[in-house]
Amino acid sequence: MKDEGGYLDSPSADEAQAGSQVVVDGIIVLDRAAQLQRGLKSRHIQFMALGGAIGTGLFVGSGGILAMVGPVPLWLGYLSMMLVVWIVMNTIAEMTTYLPMKGITLPYFTERYVDKSLAFALGWNYWYAYAILVAAEATAGSILLEYWDTPVPTAVWITIILVVCLLLNIIAVEVFGEAEFWFASIKLITIVGLVIMGIVIMAGGAPQGGAIGFKYWNNPGAFKEYVGTGATGRFTAYWTAFVRAGFSFITSPELIGLAAGETVAPRRNIPKAARRFLARLALFYGVSSLIIGCLVPYNDPQLLSPESNANASPWVIGIQRAGIGSLNHVINAAILTSAWSAGNAFLYSGSRILYSMAVTGQAPSFLAKTTPRGVPYAAVLATWAFGLLAYLNVSENGAKVFLWFSNISTISGFIAWIVVLITYLRFRAAMTYNGMMDALPFRTIAQPYAAWFTLLIVSLLTLTNGFQVFSPSRWNYQDFLAAYITIPAFLLLYFGHKLRFRTPFAKKLHEIDVLTGKKEMDEFCANDHEPVPKNIVQKVWFWIA
Repeated sequence: MKDEGGYLDSPSADEAQAGSQVVVDGIIVLDRAAQLQRGLKSRHIQFMALGGAIGTGLFVGSGGILAMVGPVPLWLGYLSMMLVVWIVMNTIAEMTTYLPMKGITLPYFTERYVDKSLAFALGWNYWYAYAILVAAEATAGSILLEYWDTPVPTAVWITIILVVCLLLNIIAVEVFGEAEFWFASIKLITIVGLVIMGIVIMAGGAPQGGAIGFKYWNNPGAFKEYVGTGATGRFTAYWTAFVRAGFSFITSPELIGLAAGETVAPRRNIPKAARRFLARLALFYGVSSLIIGCLVPYNDPQLLSPESNANASPWVIGIQRAGIGSLNHVINAAILTSAWSAGNAFLYSGSRILYSMAVTGQAPSFLAKTTPRGVPYAAVLATWAFGLLAYLNVSENGAKVFLWFSNISTISGFIAWIVVLITYLRFRAAMTYNGMMDALPFRTIAQPYAAWFTLLIVSLLTLTNGFQVFSPSRWNYQDFLAAYITIPAFLLLYFGHKLRFRTPFAKKLHEIDVLTGKKEMDEFCANDHEPVPKNIVQKVWFWIA
């Protein structure tokens, strides 16, 4: 029921109810008391986004890229992916800042602005990726704990990690947010310390002395040609690094969108987090990837270590080459914290996706149940249960199966970004059609051109992520399936739903609803003003938080 201005008024008695969540035509409209609660502060969502982006990929995975393609492709690959992630985050921030309603997720926006079938496929695609990543991070944490040669079996470490993640997610959103803030803080402090130490080593301040600068860029070289020679080999080296860098960032920008409905002062805090995201990524990934390529030559045999712990970290190798001892344990502990933090964030994200799908009828309705403190406990437990696949790693054959599952999930992230960008472009087109662009509380630069460009790039990354398997000397059916099976799986979900419910290909512009919920959000955020610092300490804290 709409008022004279076209906004949704109080729901009528004949509108469908999903628990205490009001749903009109399958769309979340307004929340009632016993649903998700706003317990996340600015510092929580900023550090959640950074914590999700800074995982074992930066600490360990970067070494594998360095060994494969050399230092310059490594650096350029991370810089390129940072730009992609920043644009994806901007599009998400614009949509969620406009309507930061409780219970919303990106599949909700896709259903509202594009198509119900596409939202269905996106939702289950996201949920699978997040759930399997919970298991992956639990496995990574257990392997990292084995670095200290403890007599505790791997299965016990996996159990401890999974149980802690469950407890942090099921008590209250404030507890999760606070835990994620401190987990991420440890990672950020560690990276800042490693960057400073790397600069000191490059300048000649290490015990062994002698400035190394960029000497490894000359010998063995700045590029390691990959699947080709000459200019072709250098370009494919860069493109490979670009693709693999994406695995470090997959699903991280979505964390801000998923947390919007549980964020205090969303129209102030979501834009703040989005604006600061690129600058902090530039420090942590841009500078770090540059320094890593200066500390370790790409032909160092330790980079090819089969062990998935700090022995394979380029930071540890660089420190050891510089003659600095005793820091390997500190770095391994930081990497462990990183894995634990990422698993914690992925469980949160997967449960919110599943909760939102349950509310809109795309998942069983019992998954929409929440505790009195607003935690969707049924969705948390279901997502966590899928994470029990981590126990496959206890046996050698099971570990191979699990690795295959994990590889597939990473491509899900690229597909999700494609859908998110399509959703944003339809949202922006509908806002323009209705003459409401000035109503957007947060707008980012170069749009919609940046979104179109990023859509093209991410589509190319998705289609070419396994290009090397088409080389006769590198053909491997397992690598081919890991690289491409997610695409037909997503299409099967999409077309299966479309055939079942006979939904139109996409909503026409005049059919897209950009008004429902706006009046309520405008009123909710009307008094949301930036706090004024009273002293220099508060000024610094407000900048951080």
